[in-house]
Amino acid sequence: MLRAGLLQLRNRIMEIRSATPNDVAAVERLLLENKLPTVGVKDAIGEFLVARSGDDVIGVVGMEYCCNYGLLRSTAVAPEWRGKGIARQLVERIIARAESRGIHALYLLTTTAETYFPTFGFRETKRESVPADVQGTDEFKSACPASATVMSLELNGAAV
Repeated sequence: MLRAGLLQLRNRIMEIRSATPNDVAAVERLLLENKLPTVGVKDAIGEFLVARSGDDVIGVVGMEYCCNYGLLRSTAVAPEWRGKGIARQLVERIIARAESRGIHALYLLTTTAETYFPTFGFRETKRESVPADVQGTDEFKSACPASATVMSLELNGAAV
């Protein structure tokens, strides 16, 4: 580790930091390339983390906060950077951020990563058990298909 937020991967430096409005276009492009929804990204960009190498956004993860809950969304890494642990670092940091804010539980919807997210402690749950605030998000209502797997993660000792 070079310093907080900077990592060296095979002689290439990567930085993870909070996204800014200047990152919106690159974040949306990366999400579209990964067939992920972009609804609400611009309005919530401050709740996203990006991994950057030089001027390039090479990874992203977002969180949509709903009262005492969070909806983890938009986890993607550029193809040439996959397999280097970037997604894991992004997800770990966004979970830590949610914990530091006192969030009770996180939820996510996925059609492709049902076996990945349990490595962070997420477990499959039923749509109807998700809090109404989370069910009311655009991503939950319309951006993700009804066939998506719903997962939850208890935080700060709260029961899910």
